[in-house]
Amino acid sequence: MATASLRPCGDFRTTYRQDTAIFDTRNSRWAMILFLALIYVMVLVPILAPAVEDAPVLGTLFAPFVNAQYLSLAIQVCYWGIAALGLNILVGFTGQISLGHAAFFGIGAFASAYLNNTYGIPVIVTIPLAGLVAAAVGLLFGSPAARIKGLYLAIATLAAQFIIEDLFIRMDWFTGGSYGSLANSVELFGFAFDTDQKFFLFALTLTILLYIMAANLMRSRDGRAFVAVRDHYLSAEVMGINLTKYRILSFGISSFYAGIGGALYGHYLGFVSAEGFTILLSIQFLGIIIIGGLGSVMGAMLGTIFMVLLPVVMDGSVGLLASTEWGNTPMITNGLAFFKEMAIGAAIILFLIFEPDGLAHRWRLIKAYWKLYPFSY
Repeated sequence: MATASLRPCGDFRTTYRQDTAIFDTRNSRWAMILFLALIYVMVLVPILAPAVEDAPVLGTLFAPFVNAQYLSLAIQVCYWGIAALGLNILVGFTGQISLGHAAFFGIGAFASAYLNNTYGIPVIVTIPLAGLVAAAVGLLFGSPAARIKGLYLAIATLAAQFIIEDLFIRMDWFTGGSYGSLANSVELFGFAFDTDQKFFLFALTLTILLYIMAANLMRSRDGRAFVAVRDHYLSAEVMGINLTKYRILSFGISSFYAGIGGALYGHYLGFVSAEGFTILLSIQFLGIIIIGGLGSVMGAMLGTIFMVLLPVVMDGSVGLLASTEWGNTPMITNGLAFFKEMAIGAAIILFLIFEPDGLAHRWRLIKAYWKLYPFSY
C-alpha cells in the first residue's frame, strides 16, 4: 500500500486515457511545467541581460546558471540521462541485458561528427541522424542477441562492446583513428550554441523531448509488450507477442537514445576520441539505472543526477579530510584517490543490498507517506 499512487479526493479516473496519463494529478503536471519554465528563465536571463550577474541580489540568485562548473554538470546530466534512459528501456522495461551501451554511445558521437565534417550537414540535423545510425548498428547486433538470454546475452553484448571499440581505432576514415575527430558546435538559424549556457538550453530541450517520447512509448501497445516480455516471456508469447521482434526493437530504441546522447557529448566537448567509450562507461550506465530504478523513466534521470554528483561530493569529502591534521598523512592521502574510484562500485553494491528498486521507488514511498499530491509523478 505504501507504493500506491495516492490522489486527492475528487480526482477520479473514468477513462483508460486518464488511467495511463503521464502525470497522476493535474497539480503534478503544472508543478513540472512551472519547474521547467523556471529553469529556462533562470538560464535565459543571464544570456539576454548579462549585466544581471553584477547585481547584488540577482547575481547570487543566477550564480548557479552562470557558473561554468555547475553548467557543465547540468549538461553532463542531460547527455548521460538520455543514454541511460535508452539502456533502461532495454534492461528495465524489456528485461534484456547489455554490457555494450558505451559502444553505441560512441557511435552516435562519431557519426554526428563525421556527417557534419564530411558532408557539411548541419549539426542540428546530424544529431538525430547519429541516433538513427546507432539504432541501425544496434539492430544489427540485436538480431542474433535477441534469440538468447541471461549470461549468453551478456557475453554477446560484451563482445559487441569490444568489437565496436576496436573498430573505432581501425576505421580512420570514420573516427579519425587514434587521433580522434573534431566536432563543431550546434547552430540553429545562425544562432550558435557555443557557450555552456546556450548549449544547456539546447541539451535540456532535447532531453525533455526524448523523455516525453519514452514516457509515451511505455503507454503504447509496444511499451506494454516490452513489459510483458520482461515479466513472463512465455505468457507474452502465448498472448501473441512476437518475442524476437520486440527484443530486437528494444535494442534499436536503446541504441537510438545512446546515439543521441553520444552526439550531444561529442558536440559539447568539441572533440571525440575512442578512449572515452570503454567497458567502464558501459558499467557506469548500468550503475545509473540500478541506482535510479529499473523500469522507471524518472529513475533514469534520478540515477544520472546521483552518478554525476557523486564524484563532486567525493572530491569535497576527500579535500575536507585531507585538510585535517590527522588526515594529511601520506598513507591516507595516497589512498584517497583510490577511495574516490571505489565510490561508484560501493554505491552500486549498497543500492543492490539496501535499495534494490532504486531512487524512484524511494521517491514513491516518500510521496505515499507524506501525501505529496503536487509531486505525484
